[in-house]
Amino acid sequence: MVDHYRARISGPLLDRIDLHIPVPAVKYRELVAEGDCEDSPTIRARILAARDRQRQRLSFFGVSCNAQMTPRAVRRFCKLDGACARLLEKAMKQVGLSARAYDRILRVSRTIADLHGSETIESKHVAEAIQYRCLDRTYKP
Repeated sequence: MVDHYRARISGPLLDRIDLHIPVPAVKYRELVAEGDCEDSPTIRARILAARDRQRQRLSFFGVSCNAQMTPRAVRRFCKLDGACARLLEKAMKQVGLSARAYDRILRVSRTIADLHGSETIESKHVAEAIQYRCLDRTYKP
């Protein structure tokens, strides 16, 4: 009955419904471990470099960041290889994400790739964007 009812609800509305996706807890040792932590100036430099890459890439389309990309720009700059496409397809089927969510995951993946200085979107970028999207759907402040 739940599946029948869900089929009657539009995708944009489903995006706003709380789905309670389980998120594994962070281990205490990982929180307190002395690791390679970036300081604020380093992070700032990565962000500025990513924004500059986005401005240069998207200037032809009259926008300055990935969030403003038109569907045509998304198709052009958010191309996925086979492994990335399979990962995203699996997530879409398992979680029941809409076309809007798919588009948003592509944009966020492109941004994560920019932050890592990568010209291509890799599986780890897509996985992080999917995780962000799933957390975004369940988080309530």
